[in-house]
Amino acid sequence: MCQRRNGRRKSLEPSTKRVKPLSRVTSLASLIPPVRATPLKRFSQTLQRSISFRSDSRPDLFSPRPWSRNMPPASTKRRDSKLWSETFDVCVNHMLTSKEIKRQEAIFELSQGEEDLIEDLKLAKKAYHDPMLKLSIMTEQELNQIFGTLDSLIPLHEDLLRRLQEVRKSDGSTEHVGHILVGWLPCLNSYDSYCSNQVAAKALLDHKKQDHRVQDFLQRCLESPFSRKLDLWNFLDIPRSRLVKYPLLLREILRHTPNDHPDQQHLEEAINIIQGIVAEINIKTGESECQYYKERLIYLEEGQRDSLIDNSRVVCCHGELKNNRGVKLHVFLFQEVLVITRAITHNEQLCYQLYRQPIPVRDLVLEDLQDGEVRVGGSIRGAFSNNERIKNFFRVSFKSGSQSQSHSLQANDSFNKQQWLNCIRQAKEKVTCAGKTRVLNSEAHFLLSPNGSRVSQGETTLEQMDQSDSESDCSMDTSEVNLDCERMEQTNSCESEKQIETDV
Repeated sequence: MCQRRNGRRKSLEPSTKRVKPLSRVTSLASLIPPVRATPLKRFSQTLQRSISFRSDSRPDLFSPRPWSRNMPPASTKRRDSKLWSETFDVCVNHMLTSKEIKRQEAIFELSQGEEDLIEDLKLAKKAYHDPMLKLSIMTEQELNQIFGTLDSLIPLHEDLLRRLQEVRKSDGSTEHVGHILVGWLPCLNSYDSYCSNQVAAKALLDHKKQDHRVQDFLQRCLESPFSRKLDLWNFLDIPRSRLVKYPLLLREILRHTPNDHPDQQHLEEAINIIQGIVAEINIKTGESECQYYKERLIYLEEGQRDSLIDNSRVVCCHGELKNNRGVKLHVFLFQEVLVITRAITHNEQLCYQLYRQPIPVRDLVLEDLQDGEVRVGGSIRGAFSNNERIKNFFRVSFKSGSQSQSHSLQANDSFNKQQWLNCIRQAKEKVTCAGKTRVLNSEAHFLLSPNGSRVSQGETTLEQMDQSDSESDCSMDTSEVNLDCERMEQTNSCESEKQIETDV
């Protein structure tokens, strides 16, 4: 009896065993591993990361559905990396230098990556496209829009894999790959249509998730082992991420290739080819993205239309910001104009209704506001209880004749605020430089070229502007954020001068 009481007393004591808490899943977005989701989307990062749409900018479209399964988020399962030295029975390791072994590993990584890519592309078609078409979950037209030209990419990469396997020796080593890459890489030009379609494809896929049949099907796939916890969009974005990885892979092979090796020259040529292709596709993707958003702008009155919007070819950045009353706005920074909108649903599509008159970048005044400097609307209790309400603000203002505007805008965090400041400053600098160039052109129509020949200054300026555009808007450098900070520091002195001029 005493033992039973002791046992009961023991069972009532709190347990010291650690229990891993279960996280709630409120939407599918929680299950998708973000690349680095920020409310600011920059054109120059179009190919470097997935095209992402923040669900918080459209609460009506992406609120959690009652049929969504609540399950703890699982980490994405990646394939186990395979090494060349482990895959093949390499008995010549003692005869190879460490540099040659690293070169073989890099070549094998290129080949293995092609094999994995082909497998994923086939899986996307077999496990997602074909079943949804067969079960009439989506129409053929909708699936063609979402999947784009994915089918045409499969034989393209199968061709490279076949070529790489043909030159592999019986012991698993590969002597020459440079000539293969120089001959094959131009085929990647066909990627421009696939990448240019991604903005519209992602928007349609997100919209179709409102349909409970689509949502349920995608959720079942996500929970199945074959998906490796990857969402459909992750599979559709794999070709883009592979495209921007080629320069890194080729540089790694080149780094371990001896200077007197026949592959040296071919690899350098291959790197130049792929860099040119990526830059060109980046430009076309940016133009496609710009056109997509311009078509979804809704004007409340004819006077809101602006030729600066119509003539824009690039969205420098865009994303969600709040004003000092807490109203969510979606702001677009085009090349020469800032457009403040509200995200709305129109004809079952996400559109952007102009909130105020467009602000020309040339006449825009930018102010970096200190935390606590802005008075925010709302209840007194909320103002005192939440310090985040008065952080990360900046102000854009504009005055021309009788027209004037002033907007205090709040970013999600200090990092995104700094990105906005950098983007707007760079846009103002570019517009100012272009204006000074036009003044010089009006004063002198011709100048001497470096070789002494007489050329039109207009032509020279256009070439320089094209080169500047390609360097700033289409850079594939993954350290872009650091570069932005450096550019900001370099232009601080110039900014103060421009600020005075604008105020005058």
